[in-house]
Amino acid sequence: MSQDINDFVTPACDLLAFGEPTHLEQSFGRVRNRLFAQLADRGFRSIALETDRVAAHAVNDYVQGGAGTLDTAMSEGFSHGFGEFDANRRLVAWMREYNENRPAEQRLVFHGFDAAMETMSAPSPRGYLEFARDYLGIDLDLASLAGDDERWSRTEAILDPAESVGDTAEAEKLRTIADDMLTTFYVRAPELIAGTSRAEWIRAKTRLTAGLGLLRYHKQSAKRIEQSVRVAGLSATRDALMAQNLLEIRDIEARRGATLVSAHNLHLKRSPSYMRMGDMDVNWSGAGAILASLIGEQYTVVAGSLGRSAAIGLGEPEPDTYEGILQTRITTWGLAKPTTITAARTRTDTTPQQGYFPLDEAILGAVDAILHIADGAIPE
Repeated sequence: MSQDINDFVTPACDLLAFGEPTHLEQSFGRVRNRLFAQLADRGFRSIALETDRVAAHAVNDYVQGGAGTLDTAMSEGFSHGFGEFDANRRLVAWMREYNENRPAEQRLVFHGFDAAMETMSAPSPRGYLEFARDYLGIDLDLASLAGDDERWSRTEAILDPAESVGDTAEAEKLRTIADDMLTTFYVRAPELIAGTSRAEWIRAKTRLTAGLGLLRYHKQSAKRIEQSVRVAGLSATRDALMAQNLLEIRDIEARRGATLVSAHNLHLKRSPSYMRMGDMDVNWSGAGAILASLIGEQYTVVAGSLGRSAAIGLGEPEPDTYEGILQTRITTWGLAKPTTITAARTRTDTTPQQGYFPLDEAILGAVDAILHIADGAIPE
C-alpha cells in the first residue's frame, strides 16, 4: 500500500488518468487534489476534468490570475453540476494560489475534456459555430439553419429519435459548413495566428470542435435503431470526443509537462465500458480504451474503489468482495497494484441512486493501479 502517486507513474507516462467509481462521493476529489499537488512537484503542469472543455476556459482564466471571482469561475466554468463540488472549488482556489508569481512555463493549467452532453440532453451547436464563424470573419447565417435552441436542448430531442433534430436537412447543412470551417482553420492558420495568437486560434477551434461534436451527437440520437444500440452509440460518440480532446490537450501541453486526468472509471479504463440502464445493456469503447490503443504506455490508469460512504448510503462491503479485501488492508486510503489483489466476487449491495460501479475482474485487468478509499468521511 502507498499514498505516494510517484510509486505508480512510469517515466513514459504523460497522461495519468485518475478514475472514480461514483461522482457522488467527494472524497475522491479530495484525494485527487492531494495527488495533483504531489504531481506538480514532479513536473505535471496541467489537469483535465470530466467537464465541458469550452466552459473550462473560464476556470483556467481565473487560475492564471485573471479578473473575476472564484464564485464566477465555479458557476460559469463547469458543466454537469460539477462546479458545486467543494473538492473542485478547493482545487481551483489552490491552483490560482500556486500560480501566483510563477513564470508561465511553471504555471498549472486547468482543462475540461468533455462536452455539455448527457444521455438525457445536449445543447444546440449554434453558439459554438457562430463563435468560430466570427473568428474566421465569414458571412454566414447559421441561426436560420439552427433554428430555436430549445428544439435541440429539450430532453425529447435525445431520448426520442422521432423528436431529434439530428437528421434534418438543416442539421446536415450545418455539419457540412462546420467541416468546411475546420479545414479553413488550418488553411488560414498562419494568417489567423499572426493576427490574433496561437492561444486564441486554439480557443476558437475548440468551440468549433465542440459544435461538430454536438452535431454528431444529435445525429446519433436521430437513428431509428434498437434502443440499446442507439444509446451505446451516444456514449461512444461522447467518449470519442473526450479522447480527441485529450489528445489535443496533450499536444498543447507536451512541451510543458504531463497531464492528470480526472473522470469516472467508465471513461478511463482500458477495456470496453458497460452500463446497465433500465432494461438495457449498453456497451461501448470509452475514452480510455481509445487512448490506450493510440498512445500505449504514455497512458496510465488509476481506478477508484470505495469501501463505505455515509454520503451516498453505501455500507460496509462483504469481506469476500474486492472492496472487502481492500478494506482489510487500507484504513483511510491507499494505492495498490491490481496484481496484489486476490480473486474475489463483485459486490452487489449497491443501488442505481448511488451511481457506484463496483470493482470486478474486468476493471482490475484494465488499469495500472487501484486507489481504494475505505471510508468517504476522510478529511480534506
